Amino acid sequence: MGDTPANPPLLLRLIASLGAWVIDVGLSAARAMSWLGRFTRFTGAFLLGLRAVRTWNKRDRLWAQIFFVGAASVPVLALTGAFIGMILAIEGYLQFASIGQEGRLGGVINVSLVKQIGPVLAAVMLAGRVGCALTAELGSMRVTEQLDAMRAMAADPIRVLVVPRVLACILMIPPLTLISNVCGIGGGWYITTRFYTADPTQYWHYTEMFVGWFDIVNGLVKAVFFGGAIGLIACFKGFNCRPGAEGVGRATTESFVTSFLAIIMINLVLAKVLNDVKIMIQGGQIDSVFR
Repeated sequence: MGDTPANPPLLLRLIASLGAWVIDVGLSAARAMSWLGRFTRFTGAFLLGLRAVRTWNKRDRLWAQIFFVGAASVPVLALTGAFIGMILAIEGYLQFASIGQEGRLGGVINVSLVKQIGPVLAAVMLAGRVGCALTAELGSMRVTEQLDAMRAMAADPIRVLVVPRVLACILMIPPLTLISNVCGIGGGWYITTRFYTADPTQYWHYTEMFVGWFDIVNGLVKAVFFGGAIGLIACFKGFNCRPGAEGVGRATTESFVTSFLAIIMINLVLAKVLNDVKIMIQGGQIDSVFR
């Protein structure tokens, strides 16, 4: 009988495991940097494609995408926004009533909707309903070599396919955000004043007190950045999906997950920047313009 090989010392096993972990981290970082570089180049190609918008002879493509992104999303966003406002009213009323401040609930609900919940809700719904559809559509075109056929006919797929889709996302998410805000405010008002005993006058009084013009602009600025990120990520994932039905499905999933992470990170950065801007404005002489 041969001798059984001895197990390596614990220290060597730990070093080997650490080395494997370092290699995995390095490969993940390299893949992330490669993705970021390709996405940056894709974004640059989109920005160059914007130069042709003025001389576009195919504006019907843009109108078709505007209808798909905007009009078709209104019912879902309106219903979701109303329910979110109702939920916030139900959850918040007991807390405010316990300290005798239920009249202020309207202001708290509505400033949260206008600055945070409305834009993020509209963006997440857009990423799920529109972003995934764009990725699946463009991914199918890549798999069936339609993108290569367009290049062979000297047509730029970025200019023809990406520019109208991303522009539609950027242009339509601000009005969708406003619709979500209005429905959420109405839903909160209905629950607060009809199911509970809050005074409707106080609801609107504290809404006017808490929600200023800059807060509305805050939410709309975020919405524009969200729309651009969603459109670019969805189109990029579609253009770079792997062959086959599995590749299209995986690209669609990655599109939503990446868009959601981008929404959260952009929201964090813009929340800090815009709040600092508001503080600067309130400390100056033009505060009344925004209140």
